[in-house]
Amino acid sequence: MQGFSSFKKKTGLPLAVGMDTTPLIDIVFQLLIFFMLTSAFVYQPGIKVHLPKAVTSELASRETIVVTISGNSSLFLGSRAVTLKELESHLQKSAQSNPSILIRADHQTALGRVVEVWDLCRAVGLRQVNIATSSEKS
Repeated sequence: MQGFSSFKKKTGLPLAVGMDTTPLIDIVFQLLIFFMLTSAFVYQPGIKVHLPKAVTSELASRETIVVTISGNSSLFLGSRAVTLKELESHLQKSAQSNPSILIRADHQTALGRVVEVWDLCRAVGLRQVNIATSSEKS
């Protein structure tokens, strides 16, 4: 302790006592990694669909199979691109559990393509076919 008081007497300045910031930096990086890994991103990569607007709409209340039709009439089952034959095969396998189908079609998609998917669903025996819309307020 005598060394510290002699430093103050010689220089006239108080002894600078620093804080070690290494633990602080470690904690900040750990929090950053935690939030990056636990945050949920809700989006479907690669499928940009602008839904048509509707005045009357309701939320789907049970498990559904989502069929997406993009603006260029490409078909997607979930987030995977499929052909009409692949979609038909999947729907035939799923028809026994009688799921509901949700068709998410871009507002610029040709009506004929939407009707084609709708008819396919009805042909394999699925009776609960819905069309996704956005509310008029959004």
